[in-house]
Amino acid sequence: MTGKLIIIEAGDGCGKATQAEKLFSRLLTEKRNVRKIEFPDYKSQSSALIKMYLNGEFGDNAQAVNPYAASTFYAVDRYASFKKDWESFYEAGGIVICDRYTTSNMVHQAIKIDDKEAREAYLNWLWDFEFIKFGLPIPDAVIFLNMPPEHSRKLIKERAILSGTAADIHERDEQYLARCYNNYCEIAEKYGWQKVSCVERDRLRTIDEIHEEIYNIVSERIL
Repeated sequence: MTGKLIIIEAGDGCGKATQAEKLFSRLLTEKRNVRKIEFPDYKSQSSALIKMYLNGEFGDNAQAVNPYAASTFYAVDRYASFKKDWESFYEAGGIVICDRYTTSNMVHQAIKIDDKEAREAYLNWLWDFEFIKFGLPIPDAVIFLNMPPEHSRKLIKERAILSGTAADIHERDEQYLARCYNNYCEIAEKYGWQKVSCVERDRLRTIDEIHEEIYNIVSERIL
């Protein structure tokens, strides 16, 4: 009996890690058999090419690396994580919560392709590449944190100041972030993701408010 795979997905600076952790902690207190994973897996050697890409070693902007090449970097990292860390847990019926997954490449790499038919071909290739050829699990639910870019940009800057780290090539490109947001909305509609609004009447909802909505979605559809 296979387990359940829940993805928390959103643009940069939207609180994915925070919400994944809160959901994980709550399910843990309920004595659920649950694990939390994040991608990329920066602790693993499998993320080496991703680090080089995001640090700008292949070009100083996201467009410098074509979507097929960049997606391969991420797919290998996910495959290594699955085979080494959580395949047996998942196959035994465990609940896996992921902060990002193949779903991120659907957005961040597809946005590089302007032609609609070529973009659709890329999405079909990515699905086949990861879920069929690599044999990675298909998510049971993808929860999209819907935060407009004017709010996420502010949070990215605040996070960089607090952490003392520089933004990566995606986070530095505000036009790219705006295009990604629009693509997130389109992809979420295409694949039937569950949408959770992070802003209500121009007010940023609290972490707990967003968490409760996520928990309710997971409880009704997965648990």
